[in-house]
Amino acid sequence: MTQPPTQPPVISTVTISQSVAILIDGNNIERSIHSEADDTHTMLNFDTLIPKLLVNRGLNRLIYFREGKQISSKLTERLHSNYHGSVIPCHKSADIPLSIKATQLASKVDTIIIMSGDSDYVELVSHLKAEGVRVEIAAVQSTTSHLLIEEADYFHAITREDWFTLPPKKTAKKKFSKRPQEQDK
Repeated sequence: MTQPPTQPPVISTVTISQSVAILIDGNNIERSIHSEADDTHTMLNFDTLIPKLLVNRGLNRLIYFREGKQISSKLTERLHSNYHGSVIPCHKSADIPLSIKATQLASKVDTIIIMSGDSDYVELVSHLKAEGVRVEIAAVQSTTSHLLIEEADYFHAITREDWFTLPPKKTAKKKFSKRPQEQDK
C-alpha cells in the first residue's frame, strides 16, 4: 500500500512583538548634537527618530532625563502627547536616575534603548544583558564611547537626519531716546 503524498507544512509568518523602553540622557545627547552641528539651537527630531529606533516594535516607556530645572515645557508637552513620555529633572547628572529606572524596567520590557554615548553606562548595559534584556544604544557615533558600543546588543547612529536647527529667537530691539540737543547759549 502506498501512502498518499503529504502536503508540505504551511509556514506562517512569525510576528516579533517586543516591548521597548527608551531612556534618554538629555544632557549627553544635547551636548553631542550641539557639538556635531556646531549650533546650540539644534534639537532632536523625535517624530522621525523614535519610529526609526523602534522598527515596528511597541513603545512601552519613553523617559527623558535632564539635569537642571530649566526644561522646555514644549518638549515635555510634546513627548507626553505624542509618546506618553515623561521628562524627569535630575539634581546633577542623569546617570543614576536613568540607571535606577532601567533596572526597575528590566523585568517589564524586552528591550531598553539608552540614548547616550556616555561610558558610565557600560556597567548598566552589562547588568541589563545579564538580566535577559536586549540593550541598544542610540547616540552620535563621534561622541560615543567605543566600550559602550561594544557592550550593547545594537548601536543606532544618530545622524544629521535626526535633528533640526531652530532659528535664533528674535530679540526685542531697545528703543533709544534721543538726547535733547543742547541749546545754544
